[in-house]
Amino acid sequence: MAISMTRQSSKSADPLARWARWAFICAVLLSAGARPSPADSVAPLEQLLHRSEKSVERFWQQFADVSCNETVIQLKLGKSGKVTYQREALFDYLVMLELHSDGIGVTESRQAKRESAKGENVPLLVTNGFATMLLVFHPYYQNSFEFESLPDEVVNGTSLKRIHFRHVKGTRSPSALQLRGREYPLDLEGTAWIDPDSATISRIESGLESSLEDVGLRTLHCDVRYAPIRFSTSKEEYWLPTTAEIEAETTRQHWRNLHRFTDYKRFSTDAHEEVAKKP
Repeated sequence: MAISMTRQSSKSADPLARWARWAFICAVLLSAGARPSPADSVAPLEQLLHRSEKSVERFWQQFADVSCNETVIQLKLGKSGKVTYQREALFDYLVMLELHSDGIGVTESRQAKRESAKGENVPLLVTNGFATMLLVFHPYYQNSFEFESLPDEVVNGTSLKRIHFRHVKGTRSPSALQLRGREYPLDLEGTAWIDPDSATISRIESGLESSLEDVGLRTLHCDVRYAPIRFSTSKEEYWLPTTAEIEAETTRQHWRNLHRFTDYKRFSTDAHEEVAKKP
């Protein structure tokens, strides 16, 4: 079973793909028109959404400018939620942006550095691209979602805005289930935690609005965290993914994967990263 948040290819065969039975593909697609610049009379939510567009566009530029180590832990769970099988691998990881006449494409590259010893051929969940989950707030996507303000939440001493999002049925979806040669659009809903001052997204959590048991998928849930990264050769602060946890359950299988992103490096330097601490 493979789940991805973007259409992607790799420089070499992805070792994880050997266990793929399903494919979830979230394509970076163009929606009609970006939102206009907010005026003073625009509601605070609309202003924050507009500012988050700019923040996500900046994220996209920054994420394409770095590489990192990605640790992937794949878990197969039993009926009681107990781990019945585990596999861990370490990769050199980077994302490349591709511009096409009909939209934006994403190429995710993984080069294996370390893998667990090979064992029995257990079907595992293969998950790719969830680091880019916050692209729901990109100007190409916002028109396909409804947004609602939730009560603020204090995280590490900082008050964050919580924004609930829900995909508008019938509009172009950034995600689809690919099964037996067909694609089934996914209606996602979730919550994002946004800094009201910088409009940066520190966390985004999402899942299916309703199950797709007619094609075998009961639940899909993901939780992605971002943090500020600083490089010694740049004054600019980068907000980049640190973890992504994805869980999926079908009528017969239950999986959970954890991705950890560490040791960020800019292409222009070999400098090591440091995660900025909140005051």
